[in-house]
Amino acid sequence: MEEKYKFIDSLVSSAETYSKTSVELMKLKTVDKVADIVSTLVASLPVVIALTLFFITLNFGISLWLGALLGQSYLGFFVVAAFYGLVGLILFLFRNKWIKKPLNNSLINQMLN
Repeated sequence: MEEKYKFIDSLVSSAETYSKTSVELMKLKTVDKVADIVSTLVASLPVVIALTLFFITLNFGISLWLGALLGQSYLGFFVVAAFYGLVGLILFLFRNKWIKKPLNNSLINQMLN
């Protein structure tokens, strides 16, 4: 009878150790995935900033060039603003299909792999 008790006690102890190890492993995997995602975002930030500055400068140039073609510099800015207003409207209408779903899928894939 005593051997059965020792066996059950050993089994319970092993199950407890296994559950603690499993929880610790899950925590470490979560920390690893979060760190990977954050480091990817932080590493991409300088590229995004550089591209933003490039496009701002390019848009000023296009606006001034169109303004020179149209005879008034402010008209070039209105044309560029109308273009971006149209792009913004299209992106707003298709935001779930073009932005939200792909971004969700990408984050889920990155978290699960």
